[in-house]
Amino acid sequence: MTASQTFTARRLAAAALSAAALVGAAALPAAANGAEPRGPQVEISKVQYDAPGHGSRSNRSLNEEWVQITNSGRESVNLDDWTLSNRQGRVYTFHHLRLSGHSTVRVHTGVGRDTYRDVYQDRRNFVWDDRRDTATLRNDHRRVVDTISWDARHHGDDGRGRGDDGRGHDDGRGHDGRGHGDDHGRGPGHGHR
Repeated sequence: MTASQTFTARRLAAAALSAAALVGAAALPAAANGAEPRGPQVEISKVQYDAPGHGSRSNRSLNEEWVQITNSGRESVNLDDWTLSNRQGRVYTFHHLRLSGHSTVRVHTGVGRDTYRDVYQDRRNFVWDDRRDTATLRNDHRRVVDTISWDARHHGDDGRGRGDDGRGHDDGRGHDGRGHGDDHGRGPGHGHR
């Protein structure tokens, strides 16, 4: 082999390696190359199951019991016919609510006027057990999207499922999703069974 043939062969090999590296990098999933996933990531981000105060059944006290749902993804999610339930089988069904990306909505127990940030179950009694319960979020196909469990004996007082690690994510994410977004979509909605 002559010197020019060797140089040409090396250039071709380097070009082939560069092309292979580019194709490999493009084929990596977004999470593997450090980019934020683009799709919806809806989860139960926080639970206030022990309403502050005396625990009366006043509407104000009922509305201080809530579950916070967060979409930490970029894309909005239509929550129509999604459900939120407790261990005893009490079910709240979302109606006409689109949760924008990076947004949060609170589901209050009592009676109120639905907005993009707060919806109300319109119940006259508490839903969430202060000692031990599980909040389960299901999509419109009845698949479990997220769960949070708490057990007061294990000091899981923040509603994040501490104690016996009651988190039930299908995808294993650990976002805390605190805070409200600016826009929750096209309209408020509520319902319960």
